[in-house]
Amino acid sequence: MLEIWAVLIPILIADVVNPVLFAFLVYAAGTSKPVLNSIAVLFGHTLAYFSAGIVIALGFERIADRLANPHHIDYIIGLVVGCLLLWAALRSRKQVDQSHRQDSEDLSPLTAVGAGAVVNFVGIPFALPYFAALDQILKADLTTAGALMMLVAYNLLYALPFAVVPVLTAVYREQSRPLLQRINAALDRWSSYLMPVLLAAVGVALIADAISYFGTGAGLF
Repeated sequence: MLEIWAVLIPILIADVVNPVLFAFLVYAAGTSKPVLNSIAVLFGHTLAYFSAGIVIALGFERIADRLANPHHIDYIIGLVVGCLLLWAALRSRKQVDQSHRQDSEDLSPLTAVGAGAVVNFVGIPFALPYFAALDQILKADLTTAGALMMLVAYNLLYALPFAVVPVLTAVYREQSRPLLQRINAALDRWSSYLMPVLLAAVGVALIADAISYFGTGAGLF
């Protein structure tokens, strides 16, 4: 099970470079309940991401059952996702969520949870590496419990870097806002360069893996 993390960690790094989620966390940190709301946004996003992962994985499994060769379909899915990642890298543009440019309006924790879930659907192609991670988890042929544990671990590791927002807000209160805004600006700036590179790297790796499997009968990963 540990070997799969050699593949998942690079995908996770590409997945974490998500300026949309970080920007919304900074937005939540500027409300009347900064710590609670930023935690609620991160919780809502993580819960939605995990739930979507289960739904997508079940969809992959149904496709595999219909084609009666799940090993082949895993590599076909990897090839398709790899091509989509390359397309996203070529078409990637700096995307700005205009809502976080406005003055922070008040949020309730319940609204913040819902907003965190909605952020999942904002800023495609940010979700594409998640498809690649799910494909690798399914390809590992784990038990149902093992696959769920792997998915939980992936989502927790994904959420970990973003936890810096509620932590800094809890420790430094108002003094944290300038620092968070500087981090947000830097992430927003660098993501326009990093995202195409990371998406392309993961895409090329998945395509090479699929080509190796169909050409030699053995994948690279």
